[in-house]
Amino acid sequence: MIDLHSHTTASDGSCIPEDLIRQAVDLGLEALAITDHDTLDGYDEALPFAKAAGLDLVCGIELSTKFRGRTVHLLGYFLQQMPTQDFRDWLRIGQESRRDRNRRLVERLQSLGVDITLAEVQAIGRTQTGRPHFARIMLQKGYVSSLQQAFDEFLDCSAIGYVERQEAKIEEGIQRILDAGGLPSLAHPVRVAENEVRGKHEEMITAMAELGLRAVEVYHSDHGPREVARYRGIAQRLQLEMTGGSDFHGDVKPKIRLGHGRDGNLNIPRTVLDRLRQVRVPAGVGHSFGLS
Repeated sequence: MIDLHSHTTASDGSCIPEDLIRQAVDLGLEALAITDHDTLDGYDEALPFAKAAGLDLVCGIELSTKFRGRTVHLLGYFLQQMPTQDFRDWLRIGQESRRDRNRRLVERLQSLGVDITLAEVQAIGRTQTGRPHFARIMLQKGYVSSLQQAFDEFLDCSAIGYVERQEAKIEEGIQRILDAGGLPSLAHPVRVAENEVRGKHEEMITAMAELGLRAVEVYHSDHGPREVARYRGIAQRLQLEMTGGSDFHGDVKPKIRLGHGRDGNLNIPRTVLDRLRQVRVPAGVGHSFGLS
C-alpha cells in the first residue's frame, strides 16, 4: 500500500516531517509522497528520516492554479530526478502572493470582529502560513469550537471571511512542473467538477490535457467507487496516467487517515507508483516560460 498525497507542517499539515515518516513506517506503507502546498521544504526535511527508515519517499508538490477563473490544484511528482533550482526559485517568488493574501485576510477577519494578528498566525505557520493556521488561532481564542467550523464560517471559498490570492494559470503550473522534470497530475478532480457544469468532467480534463496535463488523481479520500470508476475511465480514454493518495493533513483533517483515506476507502497498490516511474514525461510541451 502507498500514499502519494500528504502534507506536513511545512505547509498546512499538523505533522512535522519526521513524525509523518514515522507514521508511514508504522502503518507499513511501501511508499509515501510529500506534496506540500507550494513548497519542497517538508520533503527536504523528511528525506534523511525516510532513508534511515528504508521508506521509499517520493518528491512531490501541490500547486494552486487558476482554471476558468476557479482555483484548481495540481500535483507534481518528480520520479526520475529532483526538481530544478529554477523551479525552487519560482516557488519562493510565488510565496509572496500567499503573504499578501494573509495580510488581507487578517484585515478581513478583523472587520468581522475576529481579533487576530498576522504575527500570532505566523508564529505557528512560519514561512508557509495558510488558512489552517488562522483556524487554529481562532480555535484557541474561542471564536470557533472546531477547525472545521473556522473553515465553514470564515475561511472556505464560500465563507464570509474568504480572501482570494493571486495564483498562476494552470497552463503555467503544468509547464513549470514539466520543465522541472516532473509529472503534473490533477488533484482531487471531484472538487473541480463540483464547480463545473454537471457532466462536464471529461471535457474539463481534456482541456487540461491539451495544456500538458499528464495524469489524474483517480484515488482520493473524497472519491467513492463511482468517482474512481469515472476518473479511471477518463484517464484511460485520454491516455493519462493515474495517481492517488489520501490528502493527509493530520489533525487539520482528522477523518482522513494516512494511507487509508476516509473510512478506509483507499488501498492504493505499489503498482500505481511503479507504473508512474516507467513513464518518461516529454519536456517542453505546452507553453514556454523560460525554464528549460
